[in-house]
Amino acid sequence: MKKKDEINAFLGKNTAFEGKLSFTGTVRVDGRFEGAIFGDGTLIVGDSAAIHADVRVSHLIVSGEIRGSLFAAERIEIRAPGKVYGNIQSPIVVIDEGVVFDGQCRMADSSPSEGEGEAVST
Repeated sequence: MKKKDEINAFLGKNTAFEGKLSFTGTVRVDGRFEGAIFGDGTLIVGDSAAIHADVRVSHLIVSGEIRGSLFAAERIEIRAPGKVYGNIQSPIVVIDEGVVFDGQCRMADSSPSEGEGEAVST
């Protein structure tokens, strides 16, 4: 039996991946990722991460840089020195002092409707 906080997959600092990531449990990304991320669990975006992806997970914790449409069914936390460029949607959103957030925030329980959640271009 796995602990709730146990990390199921890890993409390290000096790695890069392009494609689609689907997971259950907890995944941590510290490297570069481009594509789409879907998960029934927690995605942790480490300080050194650079992600360009649409994300749909249960819980999202961001300390690195992420660009794309972000949806979390339970909670989104953006922690310093995190940078988020794109729209976010979750019933609970926590944004720490010192982060960069450029986009729109929607706090709702439901899934994004058609046409919503498209990334803001800068």
